[in-house]
Amino acid sequence: MASELINKDRGQNVKMMLKAYPLRASNEVVKVKEDIENNTIVILRITPLAQRNIDELREAVSKLYEIATTIGGDIARLGEDRIIITPPSVSIWRG
Repeated sequence: MASELINKDRGQNVKMMLKAYPLRASNEVVKVKEDIENNTIVILRITPLAQRNIDELREAVSKLYEIATTIGGDIARLGEDRIIITPPSVSIWRG
C-alpha cells in the first residue's frame, strides 16, 4: 500500500510506503531504521522473536523506541504481537 503526500515546503511529491514484516532477530533493527529514514511506515510482527528470546525482544524494542524518538517519528503497540513505527511526517493517534 502506498500513497503520495505533497511536501508543502518543497512542492514535491513524496512517496509514503507501508511495510509489514516479522522481526526475527534484534539485528534486523537496522533494516527497520533504514525503512523509517526512507519515509516508510513499518508494522512489525514481534511474535517470532518473542517466542525465541524475550530478552532479545526487549532489547530490540528499546532500540526501536530510541530510533523513532531520535528521528522525530512515532512508535506504538498494535495489540499483543505488533508494533508500528512511523517516520517524522506521520503521527499515531492514541484515542
